[in-house]
Amino acid sequence: MTNIPTVTLNNGVKMPIEGFGVYQISNRECKQVVLKALETGYRLLDTAQAYQNERAVGEAMIESDVKREDIFLTTKVDFTNSGYEQTKASLYESLEKLQVDYIDLVIMHQAYGDYYGGYRALEEFYREGKIRAIGVSNFFPDRLIDLSTFADTVPMVNQVESHVFYQQPEARKIMKQYGVQMESWGPLAEGKNNFFHHPVLLSIGEK
Repeated sequence: MTNIPTVTLNNGVKMPIEGFGVYQISNRECKQVVLKALETGYRLLDTAQAYQNERAVGEAMIESDVKREDIFLTTKVDFTNSGYEQTKASLYESLEKLQVDYIDLVIMHQAYGDYYGGYRALEEFYREGKIRAIGVSNFFPDRLIDLSTFADTVPMVNQVESHVFYQQPEARKIMKQYGVQMESWGPLAEGKNNFFHHPVLLSIGEK
């Protein structure tokens, strides 16, 4: 997996098309799991303030033989930290927990609270080079259009639920129109709908 293909975001930054997320992994177990993921060949790591395991991810990156510049690190600002000042404070805290000088991608986790103010903080950190790319998550088309139209920086990514059973063609069309990369969470449908034994998917896999 060491040669995972990349996609180029609207600011020229290259992002691996496959990554390892640490949702629902306890802080106690997270470091070892991330070390194994990096050893296996994953280069995109996806955490969030709400997951409460940023520190473990940072420790794993330090202990890993993989160079920092070869890792694409993502975290997300929790909606409880929305608003300009609160988002700024939470970003400094995430940098400290992750023990890094910069984060490759930071996302506003949901379109709740003062996400406009929070996004302004992301833009500021982006301009200062503390963040290489900024984006949003779980933004419906109307919220994405609004933010893309009035923000100084069009989001590079919108991370949404997307898989074979929920492909979101209309949302995908809007993202393409605004140059926003669609990034899937739950690409394996969280194992639902008999995903790993579905007869149609098995037949496609066999072909």
